Amino acid sequence: MGGGAEAMSILGLAMSKNKSKILTTKKKKNEFPSAFRAGAGAGAGGAVFTYLMSYDYLFKYIIIGDTGVGKSCLLLQFTDKRFQPVHDLTIGVEFGARMVTIDARPIKLQIWDTAGQESFRSITRSYYRGAAGALLVYDITRRETFNHLASWLEDARQHANPNMSIMLVGNKADLAHRRAVSKEEGEQFAKENGLLFLEASARTAQNVEEAFIKTAAKILQNIQEGVFDVSNESSGIKVGYGRPQGPSGARDGTVAQRGGCCG
Repeated sequence: MGGGAEAMSILGLAMSKNKSKILTTKKKKNEFPSAFRAGAGAGAGGAVFTYLMSYDYLFKYIIIGDTGVGKSCLLLQFTDKRFQPVHDLTIGVEFGARMVTIDARPIKLQIWDTAGQESFRSITRSYYRGAAGALLVYDITRRETFNHLASWLEDARQHANPNMSIMLVGNKADLAHRRAVSKEEGEQFAKENGLLFLEASARTAQNVEEAFIKTAAKILQNIQEGVFDVSNESSGIKVGYGRPQGPSGARDGTVAQRGGCCG
């Protein structure tokens, strides 16, 4: 009888532990994916954990701009190297991540793609906090998306870190024959507001890589110049653990969790 009770007690404890584990690993909407959180990948998955977490720095990005300008498509092209012409509008916030190399240093980019609809602006504003970089996107074929840049920039300046690096991106450069905003206008807006600037195409991948990489390079430069306090994670920067120690060949993959496309 005692042995049976002991066995039941052990079984109950195991079930309790398993239940606790299930409850604590339940993913909430917009929660940082478990594969990237400290402690993920322990045991048999430890090598995966080591790879995912092996970076010199993590930079948090946010992508902002009107709905339909191609924010989600830019992110998908950057993380997955593909273009998705048929898509749903972004609802709330979506997430993507990728490892890159800047000045021979492994950098992880954690990128939050926001909805452009006015009804989601309050949600978007909460993601400005703790962002080290931003892509401010407009559609070169839609004049109104360019006219709204000042409003988006005002939001960013009001709610984000004052040292956040911002890249202005004129998307859909492949549709230059339908252009409603000249490249010179984009350059002038960027110059007047202290922004980086590129025209890009999520469809053809033109300058997509450059937009993300140049923003990261600017952030790294600011770190080296002492602009950021990297010990304060509200800066949108996290100090990592150096180069990967996992299996060889598990180095340069893109890591992404996504849904939908152009938002």
